[in-house]
Amino acid sequence: MHFEPLPISGAFLIRPDPARDDRGLFARVWCEEEFLRHGIVERPVQANTGFSPRRGTLRGLHFQAAPDLEAKLVRCTRGAVYDVVVDVRPGSPTFGRWHGEELSADNRCSMHVPPLCAHGYLTLTDAAEVLYFASAPYAPDSARGVRYDDSTIGITWPAQVAVVSDRDRSWPLLGQGTGAA
Repeated sequence: MHFEPLPISGAFLIRPDPARDDRGLFARVWCEEEFLRHGIVERPVQANTGFSPRRGTLRGLHFQAAPDLEAKLVRCTRGAVYDVVVDVRPGSPTFGRWHGEELSADNRCSMHVPPLCAHGYLTLTDAAEVLYFASAPYAPDSARGVRYDDSTIGITWPAQVAVVSDRDRSWPLLGQGTGAA
């Protein structure tokens, strides 16, 4: 695995290093030892999947607040998505910044999203599926988010947002307080 640090402190793009032969390929997508070498101490305890039948579907921007902080390891297993991480950690040197990467079934990359960073994605293809591992079980009382269209964050989505839930449309703007503290 190749870990590429992203402009958000503690976030990484992780490229697999597949072994290829006439059968196809085989690659690791998680290795505790390698993650620890890169300062990632969280361990997966829950796996989730999301399927979106329509291109332009936006999910996010979500995170969990204390005491249920969670890191995520996100991978697109079908189609393609534009995956985004936003730093909402008070006092962080990268607070309010965002970074996006295309994750696809073809490139097999993953994104590590640190605790207290909001995460979301926009589907770039029809029939897109995302698999992610979380370091904490989902805790509804700790669920938080920020608006995907917050102009102070200024995310440049690479395609039109066609489908978004009422809940994701109603998260607060970053300046209105996210409950991250």
